[in-house]
Amino acid sequence: MSSTTTYQVRHATLRDAKAIAELHNLTMMESFKGIVAPEDMPVVSQEKRQAYWREAIEYSEPHVQVAMDGEKIVGFVGYDRSRDKGTPNTMGEVWAIFAAPAYWGQGVGLALWDAAREGLIEEGCTRVSLWAPLANERVMRFHDLAGFKRELPTAKTVPFGKVKIEEIRLKRELN
Repeated sequence: MSSTTTYQVRHATLRDAKAIAELHNLTMMESFKGIVAPEDMPVVSQEKRQAYWREAIEYSEPHVQVAMDGEKIVGFVGYDRSRDKGTPNTMGEVWAIFAAPAYWGQGVGLALWDAAREGLIEEGCTRVSLWAPLANERVMRFHDLAGFKRELPTAKTVPFGKVKIEEIRLKRELN
């Protein structure tokens, strides 16, 4: 996971919520193309996604950072302490990490992961987890390259729009 392009990553502001919501909707559709039929995808309105990201940014739950290409938001990451029951206070979680499809493979995801890792370390976390769809090879490959390891016993079926998908928890040390 290397790139010759460097992206500025900064904390999101309330003004970024609309762009983050648009990017989230676009990227979800593209990343599940060929995995889930378009008519079976979860439908979340632009307004609802924007409200979610505004609240997340306002209350830092999760912490949200954006990757910039000039003045354009080309990716975002949300991270905080783990939401999984029974995890120690030192376990962080990447709640969401998305790069615009036009920027896939160009280092945006790596820049966002680096920012989340640094933020989690500052929060006192020593490990990090995330949940990823098993059928999404691009997502699994990215996290494999970022050093995450699959926890096979955690595989579960979850509702996703009109269908169900298999997810698995991935973990790694933060050092």
